[in-house]
Amino acid sequence: MSFAKVALENTSKSFDRTFEYGIPPEMESTLQPGCRVTVPFGKGNRTRVGLVMEIAPQAEYGRVKDILVQQDAQPILNDEMLSLTKWLRDRCFCTYFDAIRLMMPAGFRLDVDWTCSIGEAFRAYDRGDFTAVQWALLQELHRAEAPLKETVLLQRLGLDTSNPDYRALVEKGVILRQEQAFRRGTDAFRRMVRPAEGWSGDVKLSPKQASVLETLQETGAASVQELCYFTGVTKSVVDALVKKGAAEYFDEEIYRIPKNLYHGDEDASSALSREQQEAFDKLSTLYDAHTGGTSLLFGVTGSGKTRVFMALIDHVLANGRGVIVMVPEISLTAQTLQRFKNRYGEKVAVFHSGLSAGERQDEWKRVKKGLATVVLGTRSAVFAPLENVGLILLDEEQEYTYKSENSPRYHARDVARFRCAYHKGLCVLASATPSVESYYMASLPEGTAGKYGLQTLTRRFGEAQLPEVEIVDMNAELEAGNTSVLSSSLLQALEENLAQKRQSILLLNRRGYHTFVSCRDCKEVVVCPHCSISMTYHAANRRLMCHYCGYSTPLLRTCPHCGGEHLRLSGTGTQRAQEQLEELLPDARILRIDTDTASGRFSLEKSLAAFAAGAYDVIVGTQMVAKGLDFENVTLVGVLNADQSLYSDDFRSNERTFDLLTQVVGRSGRGRFRGRAIIQTTTPENPVLALAARQDYLSFYQREIVFRKAMLYPPFSDLFVAGFVAEDEGKAAGASRCFLMLLKDRAAKEYSRLPLRILNPSPAAVMKVNGKYRYKLVIKCRANRSFRQLIAAVLEDFGRQKEFAGVNVFTDCNPDTIL
Repeated sequence: MSFAKVALENTSKSFDRTFEYGIPPEMESTLQPGCRVTVPFGKGNRTRVGLVMEIAPQAEYGRVKDILVQQDAQPILNDEMLSLTKWLRDRCFCTYFDAIRLMMPAGFRLDVDWTCSIGEAFRAYDRGDFTAVQWALLQELHRAEAPLKETVLLQRLGLDTSNPDYRALVEKGVILRQEQAFRRGTDAFRRMVRPAEGWSGDVKLSPKQASVLETLQETGAASVQELCYFTGVTKSVVDALVKKGAAEYFDEEIYRIPKNLYHGDEDASSALSREQQEAFDKLSTLYDAHTGGTSLLFGVTGSGKTRVFMALIDHVLANGRGVIVMVPEISLTAQTLQRFKNRYGEKVAVFHSGLSAGERQDEWKRVKKGLATVVLGTRSAVFAPLENVGLILLDEEQEYTYKSENSPRYHARDVARFRCAYHKGLCVLASATPSVESYYMASLPEGTAGKYGLQTLTRRFGEAQLPEVEIVDMNAELEAGNTSVLSSSLLQALEENLAQKRQSILLLNRRGYHTFVSCRDCKEVVVCPHCSISMTYHAANRRLMCHYCGYSTPLLRTCPHCGGEHLRLSGTGTQRAQEQLEELLPDARILRIDTDTASGRFSLEKSLAAFAAGAYDVIVGTQMVAKGLDFENVTLVGVLNADQSLYSDDFRSNERTFDLLTQVVGRSGRGRFRGRAIIQTTTPENPVLALAARQDYLSFYQREIVFRKAMLYPPFSDLFVAGFVAEDEGKAAGASRCFLMLLKDRAAKEYSRLPLRILNPSPAAVMKVNGKYRYKLVIKCRANRSFRQLIAAVLEDFGRQKEFAGVNVFTDCNPDTIL
């Protein structure tokens, strides 16, 4: 007998390991690593879902239980994905199944549920031995002809598991109650018809039936719907043909392919400029070397990085290998998909959270079966089940959306590099404003371990030029009596653009109408009762809303702190900006894009498609409109509040502001018309604004890297954050202090040579969210294997502290924002 090492679903981190199970003889020839199984677990032998991680010739621990059912005929995860599972578990401090769930769509996951069927004990009873309710239960099971889920059976009769009639049948063995695994999703099939094998022709057919059979013999097979349409018959004619044995029905699996709602004009030309050709030549050489390396494609906004992508993808596909292309936002997927569909047709599969469960499942299957070799999507696309990955592209690689905020807290860039190293492919990071960490890796001296390649595009493609940028001091506007959301310069520019029938984009990275409400009497700000954050006023529903937990309340008339009646609405969000724009520009067609307007399925894609078609003159929106979008008729960009992200308490605030401003300014003048941009600010002297206005990334980088080195921030160290969440503030704070003491003690005893800088525990920036308090512990370190072993040991030590049993602890290496 062989033995399987199985990772089990629904285990805690402290209990997460592989468990040994015997492989029954009937599974010996079919069970492989990567297959899912159901197994008995624990003293009660409850059925659990597991995944076989490896097959061993002998067991390490004495007597073992046997696997109950093999759920997959073929492995659902290949060797690469099993290696990636272990890699994620080690680096993200997650369980095996936390990692496994990332690699398959929700519809493929298995749920264990109780099923009911009629047991052998039924034969020992007569009809009179059962009550009316019991007989109804048995009739329902008899009609089903297969085991029914317990919940379904009881719901049909309006019963629950405590019903005495039901319980009596189970106890007597008349109803057999078992645990069984079910797949969450269902496959889609189409009813097909084909000529029957061995049809002798000795049964007389009507003229219509004969015509249908002749069509089938010519085509081989057709769907029932198509057959009826092209022959002009009804389904009853086809049914009769099948009944006479001349044809037969069968089911054909179909794929629910996502629709693309963006239909902008696409430039079919594939010719590269001299600068683009040089970048392509360098990248293709790196790819052909098969070293599994990483390269940074750094190009100004509008320089045609996508054209280089396409040429490189053509080169990789010609080698028979697969490609993954990632974009940071769903809003960019539709526009990019149109370009890719035009070029690669049905070879393209789409992965992102906006798809239905069925669409996600079918796109995954198309890639798994090799029907699609170009995968386009957001962060989850990095786990696409391509068998031979040749190239992974991360567009706008600096974006925070590539970092997961939930367990496993992975970064798509790290996973992409792992997969490219495994397949000896090429990972390409692309941006006009690359992360400081990525540019640092690209600028290292030749021969340095881990160094990225670097290709640079310094000019916009074709005749397009970088926009002219003006910085407006809003203090002067206020002194002049202008209290509107628009400066006089921006208002005039918008009017000129409208007159020329050109389009404009306005960025205000704050949704809602007013951003906070305060009391003039006690000076307190109205905060969410469940979170330590101010409420935002939304004019559309006249309610105050919390953007963290979703709590809302009608607009207050009195202060909840002092009872005063002098409440003041302050700050400007996108709703108020839209209202003022409609007053100042009554003839303009204005589109607002934020999470309030783009929450529905396809609503964002429809809005952007309408803007591309010229249905709107002005977009006002949050950062959804700031990056990656390419509209030729946009010749004006306005930033309504450039200071918003500049003075946050995060060491990346300068980088984020520079990135956002550079990217949104880059949306202007991407076609044949010269563009301009206007940045409104109350601190025009800030050098970051001037550098963004000039699109001068290199000067910004040189300033920023000096600061990072002096403060020992990434890329000169890793930042590791341990978070502690509890309903009681004292418990959260106590847990963070306990973790610190355990860390110091173990580090001193076993890892004294490991360089660490530990900051004392402190409350999170937003200490209370949804009724739970949050504390953090920040460590500056090198997140190597020794450090990970130290943290794993401390987490295990902390798990034994019973007084903190109710505290949720999570860890995150190099988070996008510190808790």
